[in-house]
Amino acid sequence: MTPRKIAAFAIGPIGAALLSLITLPIITWFFSQEDVGRIAMLQVTVGFSTLLFSLGLDQAYVREFHEVDDRPGLLKRALLPGLSILLLSLTVLLSFGGTLANLLFERSEWYLSFLIAIVLIAAFLSRFLSLVLRMNEQGLAFSMSQLLPKLVLLAIIGSYVVLDIDKSLTNLVLANTAAFLFVCAVFLFNTHKEWVAGITASVNWHHMKVMLRFGFPLILGSIAYWGLTAIDKVFLRTMTSFEELGVYSVAVSFAGAATILQSVFSTVWAPTVYKWASTGDGIENVNKVSRYILGLVVIMFCAAGLFSWLVTLFLPDNYISVQWILVSCLGAPLLYTLSETTVVGIGISRRSSFSMLASLGAFIINILGNWLMIPNFGAAGAAVSTCISFWVFFILRTEFSIYLWKPMPRLLLYTYTALVVVGATIVTLYGSSIYVYMLVFWSLLLISVVITFKNEVLESIGFLNDKLRKPEFR
Repeated sequence: MTPRKIAAFAIGPIGAALLSLITLPIITWFFSQEDVGRIAMLQVTVGFSTLLFSLGLDQAYVREFHEVDDRPGLLKRALLPGLSILLLSLTVLLSFGGTLANLLFERSEWYLSFLIAIVLIAAFLSRFLSLVLRMNEQGLAFSMSQLLPKLVLLAIIGSYVVLDIDKSLTNLVLANTAAFLFVCAVFLFNTHKEWVAGITASVNWHHMKVMLRFGFPLILGSIAYWGLTAIDKVFLRTMTSFEELGVYSVAVSFAGAATILQSVFSTVWAPTVYKWASTGDGIENVNKVSRYILGLVVIMFCAAGLFSWLVTLFLPDNYISVQWILVSCLGAPLLYTLSETTVVGIGISRRSSFSMLASLGAFIINILGNWLMIPNFGAAGAAVSTCISFWVFFILRTEFSIYLWKPMPRLLLYTYTALVVVGATIVTLYGSSIYVYMLVFWSLLLISVVITFKNEVLESIGFLNDKLRKPEFR
């Protein structure tokens, strides 16, 4: 994949992360805290539904794409089983009226259940149609399909404000439904040649069984990772209130800015590291990149610890605790990104079951952490539990990679990540009462990391200076 194509694919995740950073804080000013929490449950349900009903066939589609000639038929084989089960399940749930809405929102209105069903179907179709664009390397179309629904949601919320439309849960769900339908429509338009041809394509039942055998084992690992990232919201929904879930969702939204680093790095890293491994330069370059990312991760934690109070300038007064929760919420995207630099041995050895074990182990830790901490600390407890779980996830991925491939230095990795996780935990749980001491902690840690990674800092500054001195930057 050329740098231009990589950039085209990167525009979508980066833009979507930035727009998400804007959208939810805006919603907090016009909709109740409980409704913000209810929308968070809708997002959790969309993620789980898409993952479960895909039956692993989305990954089977990617695996088989370059192996078959009849790609429209492949799309049909990948899409048909899960879509059939999803439609059947939703039909049964809708026959009970407002049951689905009651499960998610504690509201029994049948029309909310109907809107939820539309969202789930649109999200499911969009998942598979997005793969068509990705596999055909239509990066710009893929990115626009991610950006446009965020813009649509912002536009609808803006129209509610301008026209003074009732800021109710129904209208908030309607806005989200419109955004999901819009992205699905865009995907349908951009991939119409594939799916139109797939409608009339014959079904190769033998090959479908082969794809199901490939996909089913992947579901457990995928559900484990979903649980690692979403179980905190489920516990908050069942053990506390929608208000707590709303506060937590806003904190996660701000922390989502760190997913920009994750998205860009993941896009470039995988093809690069396998190229290094094939030429025998793998471990040296991996260790070097790992140091760079570690330094950057610690600096970002320190910056959040020192300046998280800034987010309160953009939020209503009842979201003041977001400034403390935010620091722990950074654990998920930042520690995941760091683990991508140390997990390469699992990919090179083709022992993907170890990735599943890492997700499963961290998921179990997160379940226990949420169960123990949420009753006493609410949203803060959920944030801390998830942060610690991702630290365990990072350690397990690193150790499994070393076991399967080659040893790597990890004293600095474990020391600095332990420090930021401990710091994030303390500031999230007790930051309001010991704020001055935590400012000292983050300042000292920042000075330490600059000294420890002095060479990397100087190299980065030199690289940027060289780039800026080139004629095209003048």
